Amino acid sequence: MTKYECLLFDVDDTLYSHSYGFSNKCSKNIEEYMIQKLGIEESEVSEFNRVLYKNYGTSMAGLKAVGYDFDNDDYHSFVHGRLPYENLKPDPVLRNLLLSLPIRKVIFSNADEIHVAKVLRKLGLEDCFDGIVNFESLNPTNKTSSNFDGGYLVRSGSSTAINLDATNGCSSLLPKSPIVCKPFEDAFEQAFKIANINPHKTLFFDDSTRNIECGKSIGLHTVLVGTSRRTKGADYALESIHNIREAFPELWAADEISKNIKCSENVAIETPVTA
Repeated sequence: MTKYECLLFDVDDTLYSHSYGFSNKCSKNIEEYMIQKLGIEESEVSEFNRVLYKNYGTSMAGLKAVGYDFDNDDYHSFVHGRLPYENLKPDPVLRNLLLSLPIRKVIFSNADEIHVAKVLRKLGLEDCFDGIVNFESLNPTNKTSSNFDGGYLVRSGSSTAINLDATNGCSSLLPKSPIVCKPFEDAFEQAFKIANINPHKTLFFDDSTRNIECGKSIGLHTVLVGTSRRTKGADYALESIHNIREAFPELWAADEISKNIKCSENVAIETPVTA
């Protein structure tokens, strides 16, 4: 029998290839939002965005942490709503793989509900999962504007970037974000609670090395997707999610055993007839 009770999947650049360019387009949309909606100088926005992502896991979490107050739905609509979803095509190979897996499958994404649903629908995977943990799941009290409750408030992109860099990565010196997201432990712990997951019996698929490293540190079995090269915290590495059956044939073992048992139970035993 397989040692896993659940398979936990990231969405973006995990269920589809990084070559679609969604990450780059998303970063561009974030920077445009920062310029157009938050008034951050265009010359400073790229470096500011890099520093926010580095320190907070997502640019949104970083912006909230340093005091920018904006509507979450508006942000998601601007950043995700303008992605080229038409480039995503149905993936019948992955669909068949997922549907054939006899183990519970759960989505775990930092993205909002609408984005996750669109991606799954475009890939033809909308009915392949038993549960979804997304931005709204992780942040039930942050559906509208943020509840900024401390830290310092800096409006200049360059000044904020310098202040964040001055912490040298020390989380205790960083202003706290009201947003819960990967790659931090509280996001994983919340996901485990929401989806009733035992991390020690769960296989976690993600393209982010930071997410993988954190997941490993709190008990998950980890699979880095998008490369064949293992990094720190990665138990396994897959060039593509399509390689899942070759890499983990044991995931299908329980189903095969069950089928064999049922088959043997249905075999009729013939009793010889004597004259």
